[in-house]
Amino acid sequence: MAPTAAIVSDTGVSARRWAARPRSGGTLVLAAVFVLTPLLLANNYAYDVAIQVGLNAIVCIGLNLLIGYAGQISLGHAGFFALGGYGSAVLASRYGWPVALSLPAACAAVGLLALIVGRPTLRLKGHTLAMATLGLGIIVSIVLATEERVTGGPDGMPVPPLAVFGWIVQGERTWYWLTGTVLLIAVWLALNLIESPSGRALRALHGSELAAETLGIESARYKLQVFVLSAVFAALAGALTAHYAGFITPAKASFMHSVELVIMVVFGGMASVFGAVVGAGVLTVLPQLLTVLKDYEMMVYGAVLVATMVYFPQGIVPTLGGWWGRRKA
Repeated sequence: MAPTAAIVSDTGVSARRWAARPRSGGTLVLAAVFVLTPLLLANNYAYDVAIQVGLNAIVCIGLNLLIGYAGQISLGHAGFFALGGYGSAVLASRYGWPVALSLPAACAAVGLLALIVGRPTLRLKGHTLAMATLGLGIIVSIVLATEERVTGGPDGMPVPPLAVFGWIVQGERTWYWLTGTVLLIAVWLALNLIESPSGRALRALHGSELAAETLGIESARYKLQVFVLSAVFAALAGALTAHYAGFITPAKASFMHSVELVIMVVFGGMASVFGAVVGAGVLTVLPQLLTVLKDYEMMVYGAVLVATMVYFPQGIVPTLGGWWGRRKA
């Protein structure tokens, strides 16, 4: 009986450790939320908000890898988001590419652009890096607004529906399941990266780039890799957004959109994949709930942000995680 009891005890401990790991237990909880959420969605409008949450969360996961783990600020990620949408739309509508090819081609092109731009840009640090990425976003926004023959100019352009092997993805419920599936894959990929040697190198860079280089970590290579990855995440979300909405405008590349994405990352918690998801969820849903306040909507929204930074200085998820850890201890 004693060996059997020991085996049962070891199994229980292993199960608890498995459940406590973000890559396993955390992903399982997120998947459960994804499956059960439709029980609370009463109409297509609610599904639409849920889809926007998922699309914003995909961008924020990539941006959090760059800001939270690598310690590199970016104020131009809305440009990559818009380029992903416009790239797929132009290839599909102007050149007749199947959307199943135009979407990954647009993401690959954005990744290549990020690789080219990132080499000189990531040599900068702090506010100079922020200014450089801001300039990149502004350039993208201006180009999209002025190249009317290709992009439709300030009025935007229609986008063909997403079709895979002849099956057209349409309807809020179908898009909800597609977006949620892509989000779960993005979370799983990000968690695997963080727990890999590359993820440990990124955390070392965030702590001290000089100390990391002293230990033999090639800071330039790792920063460039995560910059390209975050740009591809943004391009993927942008392409899905364009095909879901059926229309896209240069506003998707605006400075304010980039700021909103950064706020979502900081609000949920930097260096936390699930914090990026929570930040995107709360700050996508909150404006919808505050519309009843009319003239006071933005004032209350700002008050929520201020209160969160005061009482949750590390973001919602890391702060709550710290409280829970201290309580258990």
